[in-house]
Amino acid sequence: MHDIIIRGGSIHDGTGREAFTGDIAIAGDRIVEVGQVEGRAKREIDAGGLMVAPGWVDIHTHYDGQALWDPYLTPSSWHGCTTVVMGNCGVGFAPVPPGQEDWLIGLMESVEDIPGAALADGIEWEWESFPGYLNALDRKPRAIDIGAQVPHCAVRAYVMGDRCIDEETAGEDDIRKMADIVQEGLEAGALGFSTSRTIFHKTKDGAYVPGTYAGAAEMFGIANGMRKAGHGVLEMATDLTLKAGKPELDWIRDLSIRYGVPVSLLLFQNDEAPTKYRDLLAGIAEANAEGGKVYAQVSGRTAGLLLCLDGSLHPFQGKPSCRALAGLPHEEKIARMKDPAVREAIITEESGGRGGEMADFFLKGWHKMFRLGDPPNYEPDRAECFAERAKAEGRRPEDIAYDTLLEFGGRGLIYFPLLNYSDYGFEPVKEMLQAPYTHFSGSDGGAHCGVICDVSLPTFNMAYWGRDRKKGGLLPLEWLVHRQTQSTASLHGLNDRGVIAPGYLADINLIDFAKLGIEAPRMAWDLPTGARRLIQKASGYRMTIKAGRPILEDGEATGELPGKLVRGPQAV
Repeated sequence: MHDIIIRGGSIHDGTGREAFTGDIAIAGDRIVEVGQVEGRAKREIDAGGLMVAPGWVDIHTHYDGQALWDPYLTPSSWHGCTTVVMGNCGVGFAPVPPGQEDWLIGLMESVEDIPGAALADGIEWEWESFPGYLNALDRKPRAIDIGAQVPHCAVRAYVMGDRCIDEETAGEDDIRKMADIVQEGLEAGALGFSTSRTIFHKTKDGAYVPGTYAGAAEMFGIANGMRKAGHGVLEMATDLTLKAGKPELDWIRDLSIRYGVPVSLLLFQNDEAPTKYRDLLAGIAEANAEGGKVYAQVSGRTAGLLLCLDGSLHPFQGKPSCRALAGLPHEEKIARMKDPAVREAIITEESGGRGGEMADFFLKGWHKMFRLGDPPNYEPDRAECFAERAKAEGRRPEDIAYDTLLEFGGRGLIYFPLLNYSDYGFEPVKEMLQAPYTHFSGSDGGAHCGVICDVSLPTFNMAYWGRDRKKGGLLPLEWLVHRQTQSTASLHGLNDRGVIAPGYLADINLIDFAKLGIEAPRMAWDLPTGARRLIQKASGYRMTIKAGRPILEDGEATGELPGKLVRGPQAV
């Protein structure tokens, strides 16, 4: 007798082939039969009318701290994810010498906007080495699988101490030690090594994070350690769409070819060079034609900032009259903001504190600001931006922004599509999604708690690109399923998941596709110490099964915790 039989669902098996109606038999943590299944099971699930797909595999998250206290890794598990990979962008919590814990917390808070108080309260430091960190993760019960990567910032700080930031060029002994640490981490089960080479990642003191300008000798030395370990992806946050690009891509190609290391780069459209992503895609294809293994991580929508009164950014936060309200209870603050005199003062005052071109861009970029309603529209027309609305309505854009923030009881959201929206549409996004050598990515689950909430991307990709998009063409459902299951799993060699077939892990979503969707993001105060984070819930998931055990049914946790730490590549 089987443990579970799912009967009569529309099976999208993760390979991209055409969907078919059939049954799925599960025994233990594995799929044992697909098709017309005879016999009985301890539990039989009627999937008639439902889409049945593998659990989503999200390769770009930052749950490095949250994985130590939250067994469900929300919001990702709410969105059908059964495996997530963390440790991206070079930041993480191991290795760590005694006394450096607070510095790593501050770095994570500065780069990824995760409240430091929550990290300090939620993490019990039981390790110094990266293998020790993996062991700490392994001891925690969890609903879904996690994979970790060795972070460059922590490795460089561990080896070089106070020199890790000021000395762009590491010495030979430094490089050898870093390579040994990375090799040790991979051999203990890390899935890869990550680094940051973007000017947007800084410490609390305003310095670029360790490794931002690490030279080729350092990167090649670390890649040699990866080669010795026998596996691992080198994940990299870069500014290649802002730079000349070719010299940087040349050494990345050479590294990949020389050491056999796959390199995975973040790729977005940037307003300053809105067609540069095409050059990078062409350069990646050229590098791979020469023997490289270079890939791009691409997102199904914008990298969108959410400006709100409860968050990290909004257009009036520097105004003296607004700052004077900061300590008031929310309801009282909103009542005061509705006072006409207070409103006019906040709108017309000059901002205090630090300003400059970047602050003006984020806080006065009316051409990039939109009202985000419920349900949210992430592909609005240009006519809906505050600059265009102000012209059409004969109002100040500041008034439109102010009214938007006061909506929903003062919980209104302003959507600021920072990347992937130079053309006020998703055709470049579609082009990147369909390009060769790309992987679906960009959710940043667990990070940017006060200003970004893209963790819903797995659900959004299916509902919007597979059903709802009106401004341009849709994408085939079977292809979309493949791209966030087997395709993403394959980057890290997780070949035991992402496909509905005998022998694979029984990681399965049962979806009412007509109802699949996302709610508007909202602020929650549910991190340790009551710290805030933006969350976004989903609808349409009837059941999520992890390793043969239902972990969520109709959005509610079942109490089952079959997840684990994934150590290294996995075979069927």
